[in-house]
Amino acid sequence: MDWWRGAVIYQIYPRSYFDSNNDGIGDLPGITARLDHVARLGVDAIWLCPFFTSPQKDFGYDVSDHLAVDPIFGTMADFDTLLARAHALGLKVLIDQVWSHTSDRHGWFLESRASRDNPRADWYVWADPSPDGTPPNNWLSVFGGSAWTWEPRRRQYYLHHFLTHQPALNLHSPAVVDAILEGGRFWLARGVDGFRLDAIDFLMHDPALRSNPAAPRPPGPLPAKIFGLQQHLHDMLQPQAMGVLARIRALTDQFPGATTLGEVSSQDGALARLQRYTAGSEHLHMAYTLRPLRHGFDWPTVRTLIQDIGAMRDGWPCWSFSNHDVERAVTRWHPRGRAGENDTDFARLLMAFLLCLRGSVSVYQGEELALPEAELAFEDMRDPFGIAFWPEFRGRDGSRTPMPWTASADHAGFTTARPWLPVPASHRARAVDTQETPTSVLAGWRRFLAWRRTRPALRWGSLTPVELPEPLVGFLREDQDERILCLFNLSETPVQVDLEGYPSFHVLAESGFAPKVGPGTALLPRFGVLLVQLQPGLAPVEATALPELR
Repeated sequence: MDWWRGAVIYQIYPRSYFDSNNDGIGDLPGITARLDHVARLGVDAIWLCPFFTSPQKDFGYDVSDHLAVDPIFGTMADFDTLLARAHALGLKVLIDQVWSHTSDRHGWFLESRASRDNPRADWYVWADPSPDGTPPNNWLSVFGGSAWTWEPRRRQYYLHHFLTHQPALNLHSPAVVDAILEGGRFWLARGVDGFRLDAIDFLMHDPALRSNPAAPRPPGPLPAKIFGLQQHLHDMLQPQAMGVLARIRALTDQFPGATTLGEVSSQDGALARLQRYTAGSEHLHMAYTLRPLRHGFDWPTVRTLIQDIGAMRDGWPCWSFSNHDVERAVTRWHPRGRAGENDTDFARLLMAFLLCLRGSVSVYQGEELALPEAELAFEDMRDPFGIAFWPEFRGRDGSRTPMPWTASADHAGFTTARPWLPVPASHRARAVDTQETPTSVLAGWRRFLAWRRTRPALRWGSLTPVELPEPLVGFLREDQDERILCLFNLSETPVQVDLEGYPSFHVLAESGFAPKVGPGTALLPRFGVLLVQLQPGLAPVEATALPELR
């Protein structure tokens, strides 16, 4: 079985993991120093967010040299040490690759903008102005305003899907694809185990530069972020991207065991694209999207997600609830919002649900501590996205604050200097050293991950939805050797479940979840989880759904 199927990948945001030289910014030696924590957690791999040379306008996602380590993070020797230590601990290493755009300080862009006839003139997306001098079409930047910026040296506009400092690469040019793949080959030859591919829905644009049609107007006042006011038919989501993904796969296939994890946007049709990108063996290995749960963790949304997963016949998903771009899940999804973000029962529910889904899993640093979203004052913010849209949108800094290691230490043990973002008191109280107890959320993650490794049905098996009344959701995970029924109570009220249809089952208490079970019944506590192993040979679950609540 491929190592990445059913794997759990731990995402590390280098600026915020651990600061080894006390300059206030996390670094590669800091990650190496804390890899024992990751290994002890029981994951299979780490994903490193960008550590390449960058002006840091978007904190590393504006790369100016794909083949060099930014000095704020260390040296190439530091990276090699990290890689060797991770491998010694049994951890695979994926690194971010940002191939839809670069920094405007990248040598490629500096040459491209210099004239219209230089060797890299077509390496970016350039266009003449409209007759009245305005941009060539109506495309919008995700970060607000037009997706076009005037460049007086060429007397043309250049495309940027994000910040003006992030010009879009022209991947219609074979030379550009060759160049990015040579960069990928450099890192694979150095020993990395694969790539997380940023923003793959933005790899290609419509070369005819047709304007996007308007999207249906949402009710109420105009939103602060106007990107959603268009149907993004031409600036992204182009079918030609499949050709680029095929070339990426051909590269990684030259390195046994190497894998790819693509980021799929939340535009309509996200799950269908995920399946298309990962079906067969010619494109991506895995992909993830936050689209299915962007409306919340309520019963209708979760039920629909389970049904959609059950209907998937192609491809391999990687599920993620939190990352460096979104509000942390325990805050974002609790029924009482911030008022419930300290609810460890809810944090454990999210953990169990995520780790029981069919597919691989991406876990974001601090998720194992049940960290809530940090609340920052405006003067502490660093994210240009949040600064531009404050206060309607508070940006991404709240999920990027430093990892808390030691509750009693300055800045929770992240650094002795002033950190690049403050460490909130709510995180200090959840520091790693405070959770070295058998009943902590961290201990629950360690226990569940160790147990999950022993259950092939959870790592590789099929998923069949179980129809249940609100507030319960459930599904069956099954392979040739075992069948595990997974039930979840999404409410703050205990629920009794009738299990008369299952005359023979074993409660999998070693998972860390052991609700009260009597003859033919089980009591799921608030945000409770029930995992039971069914006797082989019982009728399929879809024929014996659980209709009764008492």
